[in-house]
Amino acid sequence: MQEVETAVKNIRLISLPETNYAEVWDLQHSIFYDLLDGKKVDTLILCEHPPVYTLGRVTEAANILFTDAELKKIGAEKFEIERGGDVTFHGPGQLVGYPLLNLSHFKEDLGWYLRALEETIILTLNEYGVEGFRVPGRTGVWVGQKDKEAKICAIGIKTSRWCTMHGFAFNVNTDLSYFERIIPCGIEDKKVTSLEKILRRKIEMEDVKVKYLRAFEEVFEVKYYSN
Repeated sequence: MQEVETAVKNIRLISLPETNYAEVWDLQHSIFYDLLDGKKVDTLILCEHPPVYTLGRVTEAANILFTDAELKKIGAEKFEIERGGDVTFHGPGQLVGYPLLNLSHFKEDLGWYLRALEETIILTLNEYGVEGFRVPGRTGVWVGQKDKEAKICAIGIKTSRWCTMHGFAFNVNTDLSYFERIIPCGIEDKKVTSLEKILRRKIEMEDVKVKYLRAFEEVFEVKYYSN
């Protein structure tokens, strides 16, 4: 395992408006292949998506509670993708982040990387006076009382030769009714929640982005550039 020096690293920031899942997926692939080719194009993409369900590599059919006809009726899409994990939902009001990084520029340790992603969300929640935490054995960020906790952020990634794609989905003002059509991440005994539900008010997404970028900058020791 290689651990690099703690010098501040420059990464590209791409902040998008609500964008179709397929378009951002294609963008991820382009950057991911550049990383695999050895190019220094470490990138963080932030966006929202129109309603879409994504099925990870280990998705079980029992966790999908909708039919294709129902998807069409609610105006949602479905994609089978290469990340780890089970089925989840993305939609308006959810901050989705795709860090495309060569971990050889950071730390060659997937456990560290997943905990670091969780920490960025925990720090962002702290800015709103909300305590986020980890649940042993379950990737993601949770809130609420012990044994009654709810997931507020799902994380699922793909890696190859220490290069990463996919990332996290942080429920800010998300319409949680979409989760009723799946068993999110294959976890039956836990609910999902949002920052809006906790604080009982709409949250300005641009404000969340600013706070999140500050947290990511701190945890990953980076500075942003755009082009």
